[in-house]
Amino acid sequence: MAPFAPDLISDQLNLVVALVLGVGFGFVLEQAGFSSSRRLAGLFYGYDFTVLRVFFTAALTAMAGVLILGSAGWLDTDAIFVNPTWLAPAAVGGIIMGLGFILGGYCPGTSICAAAIGKIDAIFFVLGGVVGVFAFGEAYPLLKHFNDSTSLGPVKVFSSLGISQGLFIVLLVVAAVGAFAAAAKVEKLVDPAHAPSLTFPVRTHVSFGAGLVALAVVLALIPDYRTRLLSGATREAAIPANPVVRMTPDELAFRIVDHEPRLKIVDVRSAAAFSVLSLPGSVNISLPELLGKDAASSLSQRHVKKLIVGDSEGQERAAYFLLKKLGYENLAILEGGIPAFNGTILAPTAFVSTGSRWDGDVRRFREGAKTEILKQVQAAKAGGAKKPKVEKKVQGGC
Repeated sequence: MAPFAPDLISDQLNLVVALVLGVGFGFVLEQAGFSSSRRLAGLFYGYDFTVLRVFFTAALTAMAGVLILGSAGWLDTDAIFVNPTWLAPAAVGGIIMGLGFILGGYCPGTSICAAAIGKIDAIFFVLGGVVGVFAFGEAYPLLKHFNDSTSLGPVKVFSSLGISQGLFIVLLVVAAVGAFAAAAKVEKLVDPAHAPSLTFPVRTHVSFGAGLVALAVVLALIPDYRTRLLSGATREAAIPANPVVRMTPDELAFRIVDHEPRLKIVDVRSAAAFSVLSLPGSVNISLPELLGKDAASSLSQRHVKKLIVGDSEGQERAAYFLLKKLGYENLAILEGGIPAFNGTILAPTAFVSTGSRWDGDVRRFREGAKTEILKQVQAAKAGGAKKPKVEKKVQGGC
């Protein structure tokens, strides 16, 4: 993946980029008329719905951009920070902000925009916001319990509604187009002489609305980049003719006992299975997590053999071909998966002689390896399950 990632710029340059984007954002707000408290308040009185149109358009544009870039593999959508939701405090905060909006004519962002061009009412609005911040800080010990209540975590609207992302996209666009049409009718009823929608060419806007809905359907049908990669890897894994590099349970046991420094065991089982039994030095990364940037620190060493272990060879093969698609090298899978390793080393069944002169040495090695590996397993459990380093997500929001 070639992501738009924060690693491409330093923390210091990040501030410069933020300043430039902030100035550009303020310029767009001012050009859209958002420095006018009368225009902003028009949303509540029904004579000017410019705010609704601009923000719905911005939301749809951002949504389309994220989906297209994510589908192309240029944007790691898992790196996008989703603000956690505290339902009751958010509802009360929204009511307070709405009252402030209708009384003062600004929201926090637009007040900064208007204050920047010298509007006196906006300057006082900003000062009032600063006083409110300090007042909340002083009252926080009394409000802490309520402020931290009804936590829902970083939920997404479509998942909380129990619908698919694609269906939500279509519904959102239909709602936006409907809101645009309803807003135009309300404006003409409230202010027949000066409604902004009087200048809108009806046929052009109907065509544009239909085009938006059609675009939403296309966006809803675009396959996700991660889904495409996982499906492709699973298909390749199901073809027996596609070769993979294998490592036998005996070889793995030898490398573990020998503390092989150039071996990285990547366990693709579930976290629950990994917590029950994890091989010494292994790291637990599920198949979807292999696509994330967080897994790169465990997989990027070219001269370290990455041994994939799982519940079955099928699961291991899927991870193997997925990592190959992502450009990783020096890969192998454990022959027979964890069950084969258990049956050979950790909980062996009756030893089956091959008739070789080395049978006695193999049996003694397995007995010694079992004792040593189980000792390492217990030591690893005492130290906690090992997970790859989780990168901090970029935080932000309006």
